[in-house]
Amino acid sequence: MDLQTLTYIVVGATFALYIGIAIWAKAGSTNEFYVAGGGVHPVANGMATAADWMSAASFLSMAGLIAFMGYDGAVYLMGWTGGYVLLALCLAPYLRKFGKFTVPDFIGDRYYSQTARTVAVICAIFVCFTYVAGQMRGVGVVFSRFLEVDVTTGVIIGMVVVFFYAVLGGMKGITYTQVAQYVVLITAYLVPAVFISIMLTGNVLPQIGFGSDLVSEPGTSVLNKLDGLMSELGFSQYTDGSKSTVDVFFITAALMVGTAGLPHVIVRFFTVPKVADARISAGWALVFIALLYTTAPAVAAFARLNMIDTINGPDGQGTLYAERPQWIKNWEQTGLIGFSGTDEKVSAGGDAGQQLANDGVMFYSGDERNNMKIDRDIMVLANPEIANLPNWVIALVAAGGIAAALSTSAGLLLVISTSVSHDLLKRNLMPNITDRQELTYARIAAAVAICIAGYLGINPPGFVAQVVAFAFGLAASSFFPAIIMGIFSKRMNKEGAIAGMIVGITFTAGYILAYKGVFFEPLIANTPENWLFGISPEGIGTLGMVLNFVVAFLVSRVTQESPQEVQDLVESIRFPKGSGAATHH
Repeated sequence: MDLQTLTYIVVGATFALYIGIAIWAKAGSTNEFYVAGGGVHPVANGMATAADWMSAASFLSMAGLIAFMGYDGAVYLMGWTGGYVLLALCLAPYLRKFGKFTVPDFIGDRYYSQTARTVAVICAIFVCFTYVAGQMRGVGVVFSRFLEVDVTTGVIIGMVVVFFYAVLGGMKGITYTQVAQYVVLITAYLVPAVFISIMLTGNVLPQIGFGSDLVSEPGTSVLNKLDGLMSELGFSQYTDGSKSTVDVFFITAALMVGTAGLPHVIVRFFTVPKVADARISAGWALVFIALLYTTAPAVAAFARLNMIDTINGPDGQGTLYAERPQWIKNWEQTGLIGFSGTDEKVSAGGDAGQQLANDGVMFYSGDERNNMKIDRDIMVLANPEIANLPNWVIALVAAGGIAAALSTSAGLLLVISTSVSHDLLKRNLMPNITDRQELTYARIAAAVAICIAGYLGINPPGFVAQVVAFAFGLAASSFFPAIIMGIFSKRMNKEGAIAGMIVGITFTAGYILAYKGVFFEPLIANTPENWLFGISPEGIGTLGMVLNFVVAFLVSRVTQESPQEVQDLVESIRFPKGSGAATHH
């Protein structure tokens, strides 16, 4: 069966499964819409959390980043994994005990202030939209390659599917859909990795294959081979880092703390029956996440090795453009692979008769001449094709990429709709609406959010890639200190929390805008010598978080103490009296 038909069947079957689950798990109340009625099994919730957590960035981009950046790409691995551990241990059980559905709800109640709630809602919506635009774009890229439609059509198909199960099923539909999506995405990630590990090193486990010797060159390990190739081709060695230690620390910390403050993952811990179950499901989620994260460096190294081999030929002298491998022809059509030569540019999808510089020989190197331009986001998707794996594996990877992007999109869209219907309307502007009206508003908000997210996916503002750092930095510098101090400090009051959040966000946003520019040219050249203390814009959220903590602490010391009932509440979250099941307020 040809690849096109097979892909339609595999992707179509997964869509039918997701929509079937959404119809089966239709939400009938706000409790089911927001937190799936609080009755999800901890293992199922662990799978759903892992799917929610591992977005298109984890599935598509992370191995691609590591493949191209080598050692420097490890900051994403450390930051995202560490962030999950921080969230699971320091935040999730306490927030679950507090019994509020959303982060703005927690901040509004803990700091007894509608202003604090509103600031948190604005942050939540901004972080989620920033994040979801990238997810929708990921859906578009996968569809454009495997269904041979343009990116716009791909995004619209993705919107329709998400619309169906997010608006209909709410958290209940999303949770069980995410369990299915986790199974699809992890199978799609591991199957090609195992195949290629066996082909290159003879090891079944990619994690072990990554450090093993090559079958074709006994005595030469995968990483040594890559280091040698990279040096010959004019790149820095794969296992060397170019970033300063300070910057690596700040980026890792910003990703960690930003991730721990991401609202769509925190909500997951309210979908289980008891506080103890929140801890258990956090542990299971870590196991499920580790399966992908420990495999990513191996996938990156194998893909990079195979890619250089197939482009530069067995003798390392290059391949005739006219005889280029099939995977290059396939990806050229999407515009994600191109060439630049000394004489002329051969455009993506250009006429094969056009001469590449140097007699039509294509070559991949660190030299600007005769260089192939490869989009790093395609590495995981192209990996099975580069390695000549069977068509069913390629179709499976396509379904996995779509599952990763859709599962996170749904979680983010739910946070946006909950922030609008529950935190802005029910808890702020329209306190007298009924449960049914609130559910209707939640569905309308989700539908509007999907349309906006789709628009951002079709017309990605030039700064979407840049603002991913902004999303993490913003979550790190706004939510995290307010949540941590809300749980662990009885002294922290509303004035301190509001001042800290505003200072943290303003500083982080200002710094990133100054170096990155969004609607204008950057004000300062984005080079290490111009950075404050050598910290790049990707890592500045860590400094924003420190400022938030300091300002909040100082302001809370010169203003009135929190009311006694709030102090008692904080005490009761940390030191449970009796062991009854947690209830929703």
